Amino acid sequence: MHLFATVSAALALLAAPIFAAPTASLHTVQKFAGDKKPHSYIVKLREGVAKEATIDWLAANHGSSANVTHPEWEASILHGFAGTLEDDALNALRASPDVEYIAEDGIFHINAAVTQTNAPWGLQRISQAAKLSSQNTGSLTYTYTYDSSAGSGVDIYIVDTGIFTAHSEFGGRARWGATFGGYADADGHGHGTHVSGTAAGSTYGVAKKANLIAVKVLSDGGSGSVSDIVSGLNWIGQQVSSSGRPSIASLSLGGGASTSLDNAVTALTRQGVHVTVAAGNSNVDAANTSPARAAAAVTVGASTIADARASFSNFGSVVDIFAPGQNIISAWIGGTTATNNVSGTSQATPHIAGLIATLISRDGNSSPASISSQIQQLSTKGALTGIPSGTINDLARNEV
Repeated sequence: MHLFATVSAALALLAAPIFAAPTASLHTVQKFAGDKKPHSYIVKLREGVAKEATIDWLAANHGSSANVTHPEWEASILHGFAGTLEDDALNALRASPDVEYIAEDGIFHINAAVTQTNAPWGLQRISQAAKLSSQNTGSLTYTYTYDSSAGSGVDIYIVDTGIFTAHSEFGGRARWGATFGGYADADGHGHGTHVSGTAAGSTYGVAKKANLIAVKVLSDGGSGSVSDIVSGLNWIGQQVSSSGRPSIASLSLGGGASTSLDNAVTALTRQGVHVTVAAGNSNVDAANTSPARAAAAVTVGASTIADARASFSNFGSVVDIFAPGQNIISAWIGGTTATNNVSGTSQATPHIAGLIATLISRDGNSSPASISSQIQQLSTKGALTGIPSGTINDLARNEV
């Protein structure tokens, strides 16, 4: 592969709360994508359970570690309550068969559009329907309008050569995750840092508040084995199962057909992880390349500033969307402010990873298939030239 969750005494006549033995499985707390009220949770009770009895039980058995802040909800609106819960109270509720679910108490904001005026051309192109009037790919004077949520609360796993996490573009939002293949825990190539900057950099990135996690599966020469890439995807699955956070895996790499890799990508999407992959840079039908041909992934082709399919971009029915991919300025290795101007479907792919992160932070998470459909629905239709028959002509757009 190459670049590109003891029965209590009765407290009420009807459905007194029953708290499970310590060995019972615990409800998984539903995670919220974005800012959260500290230690605050929404507790939904099962139909017929007496809410007042549950609240009284919490007060009697957990005292100051359970403060019910919203007991007033009518059952017709939401049969339950909200409150600040320390671990002992929270776990007691997680173990209770009377509880239907528990969710983090998220913070909502006014949806405000933000405008950046020193953006690279690709960012402006995905935030407007019209063709760009300027054709200067080297300028950082373009305008990018985006939702202020900007990917907050979303994790983007960059499956690549690593990330130079100290780069100023990342502002502490990038961290090293794992390395597979016996390589050093560093991006000695620059490719992984570049795509990270496009996905979530403060200047060059689509989702400026998203978190970035390096999963190094490629050498500093830009190549790696299918087995190491599968190990990287396996690790991501484990991390997401543990964190419960909305997550995206972005793979700006590709090679020959590999059922093993395709199946690993599909398994990750079944777990709820959104996967973006590069279509490839050989100007051929991507139907016989992996992971581009994996139907569960969002496969991304590259466009130019002139609204043409990039001459190198793969095409075909497996391509789901196009995004800017020629002459893209982003972060690089060698210094905390280093940049490079690079082309490829590798560069188009993180535009979509970032776009998915912004949609999740703005609208809430959904299934990979649902968000893939949303990306196509939002896209600018028929804008590109040089699109072969049988290939979608959809250019990514963020609808702000």
